[in-house]
Amino acid sequence: MKPSPATPAPPLTLTLTERVAEQIRQKITEGEFSPGQRLSEQSLCNSMDVSRQTLREVFRVLTKDGLLRHEPNRGVFVAVPSIAAIIDIYRVRRLIECQALAQAYPRHPAKVHMREAVERAMRAHTAGDWLGVGTANMAFHMGIVELADSERLNLLFAQVLAELRLAFGMLRDPEFLHAPYVDMNLKILELAEAGDFAKAATAMNDYLVHSERIVLAVYARRMADFGLGNS
Repeated sequence: MKPSPATPAPPLTLTLTERVAEQIRQKITEGEFSPGQRLSEQSLCNSMDVSRQTLREVFRVLTKDGLLRHEPNRGVFVAVPSIAAIIDIYRVRRLIECQALAQAYPRHPAKVHMREAVERAMRAHTAGDWLGVGTANMAFHMGIVELADSERLNLLFAQVLAELRLAFGMLRDPEFLHAPYVDMNLKILELAEAGDFAKAATAMNDYLVHSERIVLAVYARRMADFGLGNS
């Protein structure tokens, strides 16, 4: 029998810059910003009720994180991830998600978040809302990471998901990209709910290997269409 998880550490206290950066990461994760899109400083200052100075610091942070890029005399743009970045993203996902499942506490409340995300994805699937399916899918994987009881891992993974959503945004076929994984998510959820975390972790690894192959194959063709290299 596995011991109950230790009392979680209190949430990290975020500065204004960190909070606004997290809000923009969330917008990227939910598909509100597209790869290559130019961001309007004035529009974001108004909608997020922050000063230009704060927003420019946020831009600096997110540029360092690889989510934005600054072009002199042109402005700030949403980044277009490289193929090398996608390979690294999936490496990180396997390290974090598979271990979070393998070492999960059987009664962990994050399983509720996973169930809610799967049910949202199924409703969106029925409605033909493929971007909604993608957003629910992101929430499902965030729920998996919450099994690890680490606020720092949660913050790190939020950035990983934002980069991944940018890559997905380049593929331009959300149904092809997300539809197969609704049933896969359900299978992993059912294994977790049954307490079979070892099988859930194995299924997650197979899932990620399959997903990476599909994404890389399609992404390479899209990058060629844009005349971009893989660096």
